[in-house]
Amino acid sequence: MAHLKPSLTEVDPIWHRICGEAEDAIAAEPLMGGLIHSGILHHQTFDAALAYRLSMKLASSEMSEQILREIADAAYVDDPSLTAAARADLVAIYDRDPACHRFLQPILFFKGFQAVQSYRLGHWLWQNDRRDLAYFVQMRVSEIFGVDIHPAARIGKGIMIDHAHSIVVGETAVVGDNVSMLHSVTLGGTGKEHDDRHPKIGNGVLIGAGAKVLGNITVGHCSRIAAGSVVLEEVPPMKTVAGVPAKIVGEAGCSQPSMTMDQLLGH
Repeated sequence: MAHLKPSLTEVDPIWHRICGEAEDAIAAEPLMGGLIHSGILHHQTFDAALAYRLSMKLASSEMSEQILREIADAAYVDDPSLTAAARADLVAIYDRDPACHRFLQPILFFKGFQAVQSYRLGHWLWQNDRRDLAYFVQMRVSEIFGVDIHPAARIGKGIMIDHAHSIVVGETAVVGDNVSMLHSVTLGGTGKEHDDRHPKIGNGVLIGAGAKVLGNITVGHCSRIAAGSVVLEEVPPMKTVAGVPAKIVGEAGCSQPSMTMDQLLGH
């Protein structure tokens, strides 16, 4: 007899863990049963649950949940890297955010995770020349989450945006893998240039709360930007910068600052 291929549920440990946590959450708080069943346990896969959650958050009187869910479902079938990145983002949040105790939390409650996944959907639309829909998603992400990421920006995987209030990422910005940033970060331009005008953030960078990185400059891999800094010049790899304007004040302090989340300048 031919062996059947395992289903995605059987080979997706993240989804299996989320479902287990969902069942535990309902047992602990039955009043959450409706939300958790409709958002998690009703679905067969992580992809389907994520599409449902984003469509519920982004829907409005101008664009129904059903239309948005169909768009997300189509995106995830066309480009599986979208949900692979979402899994990496979820694990990053769990590993780096001391307020995250379960994989279930980001997908249901954390607007940083939800905003980044919505951006990824808008970026897929942008790449497929569906620009107006991409702008609509950007608008709704800004309205609902207070996060404004241009759909043309390029963002890697393993991203954590903690608190995710007043985040701005410009059109030509590039963010590498395993980057952590806190609230009120801006990756912006310096004027009215129309070409490549936004920052390029390397892998493993930690950007503190309220930091502004402006212009077409490179922030080297595994560097740290202190909270409240204004970065106007290139940052070498594995350095710490602080101040207005930001200056190099020392080494990064460790090999992976975005993982340790250590923001003390003396370290």
